[in-house]
Amino acid sequence: MDKIREGQTFEMDFSFTQDEVVAFAEVTGDKNPIHINAGYAENTIYKKPIMHGYLGGSVFSKIFGNHFPGEGTVYLNQKLEFRRPMYAGENYQAVLRVLEIHESRHRALIETKIIHVADQKPVITGEANVIHKTLIG
Repeated sequence: MDKIREGQTFEMDFSFTQDEVVAFAEVTGDKNPIHINAGYAENTIYKKPIMHGYLGGSVFSKIFGNHFPGEGTVYLNQKLEFRRPMYAGENYQAVLRVLEIHESRHRALIETKIIHVADQKPVITGEANVIHKTLIG
């Protein structure tokens, strides 16, 4: 794989099932009924269970470690803003754009965004810093 460069983008479509939301609740211990109980959720402003924000944002870890920049990438930090709810079974697209490359340190600042495919509105926005000895710099 070639080194990443400023301005380069990466996109990946994804979705999560309600079973994956429940599994995330089990792993993290966040069993807030807004995520896992349809009866509870129907009495909220959302009217149905919403995904955990960090489950949605976890797609960035998958992308950095496996696809962009790729294997061996170390995820240093992430700033996330949860702008709209995400729902199991809906289609989303992760959109990443390299903002800065720090060649001597093999680091990159990357804009991270999740778009709801149906209406093209962002549901999560943020920035991440990653490091990779050979694919950055």
